Amino acid sequence: MLVYRFGASPYSGFTTDFRSLDPLMEAPMPHRDVVFPAGRQALYERNRYSPAVRFNGFLFVSGQVGSRQDGSPEPDLEKQVRLAFTNLNAILLAAGCTFDDVVDVTVFIVDPEAKFERIWKVVPEFWGNAPHPTLTGVGVTWLYGFDFEIKVIARLPETARG
Repeated sequence: MLVYRFGASPYSGFTTDFRSLDPLMEAPMPHRDVVFPAGRQALYERNRYSPAVRFNGFLFVSGQVGSRQDGSPEPDLEKQVRLAFTNLNAILLAAGCTFDDVVDVTVFIVDPEAKFERIWKVVPEFWGNAPHPTLTGVGVTWLYGFDFEIKVIARLPETARG
């Protein structure tokens, strides 16, 4: 129990249990459920992270890159973006979602001034219908040999809430 005692004031000795101020503090932590796409568990185990986590009605997907089967970067930029979306869609599907369930997108792009137009040529192939999710684009200097990474948050359909 978190109890704070205010000192040296007219309220000395007054005790506040902050759980009474926030009803969520007393509620048990919702279960966190890891989602693995078929055939890629070794990659995630080796690098010690989860591809996606179902939590409290949402799916939080780790950044996805355009990696080939051996984990190496696809050298062609447009193919790399397509592979990143293919990897993302495999995770969404494993969780019972589609891209239409995505509510927030963050993309990371190495040298965005030079690559943005080529990347955004490919995006409509995967993006889904309006209304579109929110988007944050971040220019970065390094992505472990990749040029594009996408991470998303999706709302879980009622049927996919485990």
